[in-house]
Amino acid sequence: MEIHDHLDALAGASDAAADAAASAGIDADVPSCPGWKVRDLLLHMAGGDLWARTIVETQSVQRVANDVPEDHPEGEALVDWYREGAHRLVAALGAVDPAVSVWTFSASDRTARFWIRRRACETTVHRYDAQLAAGDAEPVDAAVAVDGVDEFTTVFLPRLGADVLPDGATIHLHATDADGEWLLAGSPDGVRVSREHAKGDVAARGRASDLYLFLWGRVPQSTLEVFGDAAVLAAFRDASHI
Repeated sequence: MEIHDHLDALAGASDAAADAAASAGIDADVPSCPGWKVRDLLLHMAGGDLWARTIVETQSVQRVANDVPEDHPEGEALVDWYREGAHRLVAALGAVDPAVSVWTFSASDRTARFWIRRRACETTVHRYDAQLAAGDAEPVDAAVAVDGVDEFTTVFLPRLGADVLPDGATIHLHATDADGEWLLAGSPDGVRVSREHAKGDVAARGRASDLYLFLWGRVPQSTLEVFGDAAVLAAFRDASHI
């Protein structure tokens, strides 16, 4: 995806999340985030947006605090406060040079481009959470979902170490509605990921949206077509839960 695609995805997901939160009400449960109310989800999203915006606007190369302001609104006003902050984030990310050096938690990308993609992916998942709370969750756009799987496998899996997939075990993920195939192979150095069609100990097929939401624990394994050793896939998902 290009930068403008990420910015469009972020803007759309932010507004859709706010709309869903307003519809559900801030005291509604979020089924995909056990123990959370919509209020908790909004504060989490707003905190992440503010964190990224602060880093990008100050072009900080050091980690900054990821805190929600203590004087944030309460009640239904929280929805508009989140939406306003999300719009400010989109504007900040749209104005920054994507190549400028800033702090990130990626081992390979220390530029503002990282945050443009990260907030688009994060907000897309939480848009789904908010819509679940409102009772009508829409699938993730296929292109956004493929990019989200790429981000999960290249940014987050390396941070989780070797324990999430046993040495020699393999998983093949295959999107049925987009150009997206991934082979995950366990090794002593961590999970190795390649974009290819290959046979694994287990294969999981489904819409790109379902693959993406499965990796982030939003839909069950039964959402996918699974061939081979389903226990390998289930154990991987449990071990890689973030």
